[in-house]
This record gives sequence, C-alpha cells and structure tokens, in this order.
Amino acid sequence: MEKKKIPRRYRHITQTERDRVQALLQAGHEQQEIARILNRDKGTVSREVARNSKKIRWKGGARNGAYESAAAEHKAYIRRKYAKYQGKNIHENSKLQGYITEKMQRYWSPDEISGKMRLERQPFYASKTAIYEWLYSVYGQRWCAYLYSKRYMGRRRKSAKIKKTLIPNRIGLELRPKGAANRTRYGHYEGDTMVSGKKTGSAYALSVTYERKAKFIDARKIARLKPALHNKALEMMFSNKKVLSLTQDNGIENTKYEELGIPAYFCDPYSSWQKGANIAEYSQEYVRMVVDILNNKPRKSLGYKTPLEVMQKNNLLVEQEIPFHITHQSKILSVALRG
Repeated sequence: MEKKKIPRRYRHITQTERDRVQALLQAGHEQQEIARILNRDKGTVSREVARNSKKIRWKGGARNGAYESAAAEHKAYIRRKYAKYQGKNIHENSKLQGYITEKMQRYWSPDEISGKMRLERQPFYASKTAIYEWLYSVYGQRWCAYLYSKRYMGRRRKSAKIKKTLIPNRIGLELRPKGAANRTRYGHYEGDTMVSGKKTGSAYALSVTYERKAKFIDARKIARLKPALHNKALEMMFSNKKVLSLTQDNGIENTKYEELGIPAYFCDPYSSWQKGANIAEYSQEYVRMVVDILNNKPRKSLGYKTPLEVMQKNNLLVEQEIPFHITHQSKILSVALRG
C-alpha cells in the first residue's frame, strides 16, 4: 500500500538559507535545483527571490535585480515588523477593536469589515490585512472562531459529460437575457438545492434562491427533494419579489419548472457551477437566521453595501405578500421578455 504523503509544515527561510540562495544563483543554478539542494518547495524559493530581490526602477515601473542575502533578510524583517505593528494598532485602539469584534460576531469577513469601515467614514480604519494579522496574533486569537474556513486552492472542475436531460423544453443559460448573464439588471435569480448527507438517513433538503446582481439570498426547508415541494418553496420565496428569470441546474427537482410561469434557463449537464453562486436537524427558524446573516453582510462587489440594502434601494421587495398565482405570471412574463 502506498504511504500517504504528509504535508510539510511551512517555516520561514533563515539567513543561512538566504546566503546559500545567493551563492547558488551566482553560480548559475536554476531555482528548482536550489529548492532541491535546500530541501525546500520550489514555490518557496521562487517567492523568496521574487519578493526580496533588489528592485530596479525606471519611469515605466520596476523589475527584479540581483538577489543579495543581506538585503533580502532586511526586507523580510521589515515586512514581519510592519505586519505585527498593524495588529498592535488594533489592540491598542479600543474603539477600533470593538468595531471589528462586533462585526466578527455577525460573521463578517475582515474584507467586509474593512470596506464597510471606509464606506461609513469611521474615525478609525484597519485594512483587511491588518485585521487578519491581528486575528492571527495573540491579541485576536479568540475571534478566529468567527472566521469562515477558507480553501487555499480551488477545486478542479471535471470536464462536462454529455448526458440527456430530464428537463422538458429546456433552454440553455447561454440564451438567457444579457441583463442576467452580465449582472447588469436586477431581478434575475439562480435556484439551487442542498440535501442532507446520505449517512444521516434524512430526506430533508434546502431550497435556495440567489439574486445575481444584489446577491440577495433566500431559503426554505423542504421535507424531501420532490418537484412539487421544491416549486412550493420557490413560490413562497418569490411571492414578495420581482423576478425576471430563474437559472437552475438539471436536477430532477426542477422538472416541473414550467408550472412556476417564470422564464427559466439551465446549466449544461454536470455543470451546476456555471450558475456562479451557489438538514433535517435544523429548523426553518435556524435557516432564516443564517439567511439574515448573509443578507446583512456587506459585499465588496456591492461597494460594501449589504444585499438587503441593495434590494430595498432598488424596490426589489414587495412590501406585502401578494398571492403568487394571481399577480406573478402576468406581471413577470411581460417584463422578462424585454431582458
């Protein structure tokens, strides 16, 4: 049996290693060979040379010059010192720290906190880098629990397989209106579903909608992933919204989409990621709480406004619940044809 490869823990390059990098570069060795000699990842050596070489500047910009170990060590020292200083600034400013921790408890990311801080013109400011440095320091460790887990490398997408679809009268997403494709017009939604894991033995699922431009999310818990129940959940979520189109994948739960009376478009088979956005133990109240958190988080792509603020500003929410079958089909179809 092949042994599982254990990833090596990253460690900072030392002064001795920098001396050897300089000597090996001057001797004409390639970076990949230097990495092998130092028992380092080639990316580590590449980043070290790129970040800490001397810069040669001219009117059009700058390029890397010679790599000198003493200068490289000094640049690395200054970078580490500045990063620690940023974190210390937050620790020593109680109002700034209070602002950050209050937003962290609402599950805002450091980028969202920093952007909203600037948008509101607060008397204090910290960049997202400074907030991360503070969080990872001894001062902010306790607040790291509110960070979303992040993936450093995206998953590889497998090439799409060719398969017949169960969707009747299916229209591909390449034919949807430009306002939906390029996110220049409000009212174009995406639909998705989430199911309980197989090991749970539960049939409960989550029906989710997502407004492409405003990034507004809604969700309903359903007893099982059936077309009728999924449609009912969509009707409930769309009853107080202006909807021009709906983009979905080719799941069996979407086979009754025509009953909704909404122009619908579908991804290629096995390509649900093309939508671009994207249980049993959780109540609808819990789902509502999560949705509220997401809709009240400022988004960088919205100029650090929240999706709810954008929906309200552009009159995309109907104040009172309107019977879906009475108003929805006639009103939405006529508007949707204009794209």
